[in-house]
Amino acid sequence: MPDARAERSESAAATLPPRTDHGLRRVLRALHNEVEFLNLRLILANALASVLPCLCFCRLRTALYRAAGFSIGARTLLLGKIEIIGPGRLQDRLRIGADTIVNAHCFFDLTGEIAIGDRVAIGHHTRFVTAEHQIGPAALRAGPCTPRAIHIGNGSWLAAGVTILPGVTIGASSIVAAGSLVSGNVPPNRVVGGNPARALHALSETP
Repeated sequence: MPDARAERSESAAATLPPRTDHGLRRVLRALHNEVEFLNLRLILANALASVLPCLCFCRLRTALYRAAGFSIGARTLLLGKIEIIGPGRLQDRLRIGADTIVNAHCFFDLTGEIAIGDRVAIGHHTRFVTAEHQIGPAALRAGPCTPRAIHIGNGSWLAAGVTILPGVTIGASSIVAAGSLVSGNVPPNRVVGGNPARALHALSETP
């Protein structure tokens, strides 16, 4: 009898597929891809800030994002909800200077670096886009992505609904009119506007 049971056990084992960890590796790889860009400190800051009404508790909201590791200068205020996306450690790619105002519902694509100077005013629903795709072949026109930094000079003013495209530098003390799409550099002390933005007139350099 023991021999018969052993034979039946060996026969059953022979019918089972060979053990492999291929399926487990696929699951782990898929899980890694899903959580690769998870930023727990940012998630916590977003969650806590989401309950704060716009234009209220601005110092607390700003302090939450400082605590999450973002470089935000003294006396700068976030007036409402902001959205931050991008790969890797986002905290290393956003710098906001002192005495700057960031209005509600601004969007920061931190694929590349965004550096905002001192005494800058940023209107609501302003978008900063640093990811630039190369043109790919016919099968997939959105080719590989290249990060290109954005720099906003001291004392400048971006009015509501402005979009800043990859690689743009806004010169110090310049003004971008509401709803503009900025695809090229703006010299200091200029007013630009339109889609695409073009120079409208120069500003006095007197402090």
